[in-house]
Amino acid sequence: MNLDFQDLSSTFTVFDIVVSLSLSFVLSAIIGYVYRATHKNVSYSQSYVQTLVLVGMVISLIMLVVGSNIARAFALVGALSVVRFRNAIKETRDVGFIFLVMAIGMTTGTRFYLLAIAATVIICLVLVLMNKFSWFKLDVQRQVVKVEVPPEPAYTALVEDLMIQHCSDFELVSTESVRSGALVELYYTAQLKKGTSSGELMRALSGVNSGQRVTVLTGYDQTDL
Repeated sequence: MNLDFQDLSSTFTVFDIVVSLSLSFVLSAIIGYVYRATHKNVSYSQSYVQTLVLVGMVISLIMLVVGSNIARAFALVGALSVVRFRNAIKETRDVGFIFLVMAIGMTTGTRFYLLAIAATVIICLVLVLMNKFSWFKLDVQRQVVKVEVPPEPAYTALVEDLMIQHCSDFELVSTESVRSGALVELYYTAQLKKGTSSGELMRALSGVNSGQRVTVLTGYDQTDL
């Protein structure tokens, strides 16, 4: 029986290991700081940013292990395919940051150091500029209006009359029966008229829905629901 022990670490030097992992750490940390500086919503997570740094370093390590060996690459894909993630990503941009640190980990792990540095600087600069100058921002602000009314059609008509008075545009999104049919919950998306506040709309709706619940959510596209 052959008990020959073979260490394949000689396929890359200690210097390669130190530089790849150190550079992936530094670049992933820079990306993490950019994420923190450009984050606007209320769902900021320190754990998520730390995970970004960890992912960058782990991907770099994986690329060192894989190298140019196709069989090793397929083996790692099979091993990693058993991992399941159950945490929901609240923002689309969070997915982009994950892909970014993965790309940086891949470039440092394959020893494209200059490419990794250049990509981090350029992409982070673009992210900072987009945040500073609010690129692609839509100035039109819409509201989500949720009103609970008795199931009689007359109450729905009163609500829509008030929506016409206070909104330049509105649309009924859904109608839902609540409290075992005792009430109907109406969901609207709306754009208020100039000079009209969400408080005015809420007070007007509260006066015609028999004291039931009224909710007006402003800027829902920038708020974590």
